[in-house]
Amino acid sequence: MTLEQLRIFIAVAERQHVTEAARALNLTQSATSAAIAALEERHDVRLFDRVGRGIVLTDLGRSFLPEARTVVARAEEAVAFLAASTGLHHGRLRLVASQTVANYWLPPIMQSFHAAHPGIELTLRILNTHDAGSAVAEGEADLGFVEDEVSSPAFTLTPAAMDQLVLVASSPVADPGRAGWVFREKGSGTRAILEQALAAAGVTPRIEMVLPSNEAVRAAVEAGAGISALSRVVVEASLAAGRLVELPFPLPPRMFHAVRPTERHVSRAAQAFLNAALGTADLSLGKAILSST
Repeated sequence: MTLEQLRIFIAVAERQHVTEAARALNLTQSATSAAIAALEERHDVRLFDRVGRGIVLTDLGRSFLPEARTVVARAEEAVAFLAASTGLHHGRLRLVASQTVANYWLPPIMQSFHAAHPGIELTLRILNTHDAGSAVAEGEADLGFVEDEVSSPAFTLTPAAMDQLVLVASSPVADPGRAGWVFREKGSGTRAILEQALAAAGVTPRIEMVLPSNEAVRAAVEAGAGISALSRVVVEASLAAGRLVELPFPLPPRMFHAVRPTERHVSRAAQAFLNAALGTADLSLGKAILSST
């Protein structure tokens, strides 16, 4: 069993498609299929079932997938550790963040870090708060930045910046309890805070739509689909243009948190990025939002 075989197995398992996995890995389809066949033959197992022209993981394959990810992640950590010993000239940093953080707060920090350390390759995946925490816990990301508190012994949270949610609609609403609502998906930090605030106010929302992004929620609310809560920075242009109105409903400020693994080694690049992110706290998205309210 080789690391390359494990990487190929993970790519195929995640996509359930040999050709797409080969394209993602910049390999030929035959080389990808041969690696899977060699892995199965060497250990006398079946990791995939061939169903028609497609493939699906067997029960054993599904059980083996997290083990393979752990081994590959540990190997990448070892490479990152050695690369970090030479300074911040070379390396890779895998970031994951929830939507508001990724779209509005993190990009300027990434740009500043890249300007200071151009040899460090930065990648960013956007996931909801729950999935971002899981990605750090499972070694799929080096650092995470999320909009709500998530709890796991596998990672540690560090406060990074403040944000403020506001309740918005396309026109004034006399009684939010009687209105239709547009929600983010379960696992979203925005949704979790909104649900807590509604429960505290004794409001049972009638959910009309569940949408997967801030921008989709904003567009739906502008179109009159219902009311919702979003970060002020997401809706400030729409409020200024009159496409949305802010409703007088108390919503607590929320903290953006950095997420780092508790037990795994944190590379020098990851620590340097974390320091840069925390060092911007006084100029954060949240401070600008709170000072304008």
